[in-house]
Amino acid sequence: MDTDTAPAAPRRVAQAFVALADTLVSEFDVIDFLQQLAERCVELLEVDAAGILVTDQRGHLRLMAASSEQTRLLELFQLQDEQGPCLDCFNGGVAVHCADLRGEDAVRRWPRFTAEVGHSGFAAVSALPMRLRAEVIGAMNLFRARPGAMPEQQIELAQGMADVATIGLLQERALRQSQILTERLQSALNSRVVIEQAKGVLAERHECSMDQAFAALRRHARDRNRLLTELAHAVVTRTLDPAELDHLAARLPGGSPG
Repeated sequence: MDTDTAPAAPRRVAQAFVALADTLVSEFDVIDFLQQLAERCVELLEVDAAGILVTDQRGHLRLMAASSEQTRLLELFQLQDEQGPCLDCFNGGVAVHCADLRGEDAVRRWPRFTAEVGHSGFAAVSALPMRLRAEVIGAMNLFRARPGAMPEQQIELAQGMADVATIGLLQERALRQSQILTERLQSALNSRVVIEQAKGVLAERHECSMDQAFAALRRHARDRNRLLTELAHAVVTRTLDPAELDHLAARLPGGSPG
């Protein structure tokens, strides 16, 4: 078979999954990644628009991508009004399908949303959860201009794309949190070095034990509402105010300034 005349859909699907799985590159951009997902949904799933909402660090849903401005406004309306299929999908962690947004069931379930969506030209929607096991991090909305159920094969493909994207996002978040944890740990280690140096300075200058020097540092930092690391750094660099240094020295055995 001539490769130029082979079906394009399988190749496009494969390319989409490869792109969605590639989230460990150094230049990974979450916004671009999700925008690409929204655009690939429209291209591959025969839907007219797509919107993606993802949780922030506090667990609040935020609009992250939309295939069109009209979709973006509709998704923002859902968030602001706290009503719509995407919200139900996220809260329940299961897919929500509506074959006719003008039908009685939809109007009764989402009265304000269906009134708003009537101006957009969309007639049907499928909201799919972005979840991994029990963790739900968002939802993907697929809008169609004509009423009718979304074919099962397309739903399976859409959920597969959402699942791969979810794994990618969780992977990126875990990597970012790991980097933050590493930076905080290094900062703590650096702080500990400074504190040990300050203990040594005080112990040598005032002929006391390291434990006594540390206890004096802690009491002084608490009384003056200062960070222990900050106080220790001032002691080591000899930038502590003389009067405050005398006050600190008075806490040491002997109680006399150095």
